[in-house]
Amino acid sequence: MAPTDRYMAATTFHVRYAETDAMGVVHHASYIVYFEEGRSAYSRQRGHDYASFERSGHYLAVSEVGARYIKPAHYDDCITVRCWIGEMKSRSLTFEYEIVHADTGELLVTGFSKHICITHDGQVVKIPDVWRAWAGT
Repeated sequence: MAPTDRYMAATTFHVRYAETDAMGVVHHASYIVYFEEGRSAYSRQRGHDYASFERSGHYLAVSEVGARYIKPAHYDDCITVRCWIGEMKSRSLTFEYEIVHADTGELLVTGFSKHICITHDGQVVKIPDVWRAWAGT
């Protein structure tokens, strides 16, 4: 369940045909891409898009991802990805997600992705202060 005590970003879009199988059901791997869209929307809404994060010399490498599939989405469904920071440490953070049917509000998928902050050279470093300020707000 999405938290009420911290910032949560939401982005809404239609399921594209290429993201579905022959039955018009969203392929399970597409939800991981939807999580990425949620993270991108989160950073844009917080005023620091991920592209500028990379330009500053940092990456957030995915170290773990998980999804719980509750109900399928279908081609052309309008879905909303909700994203928030579940945990922030000095060098890592965890995003959490809910994907809901935008018209009915039905919960479709929940999940998380854990990330480690690295430089372009692959060295683990502290998350920049501007991103750390997002924790819990």
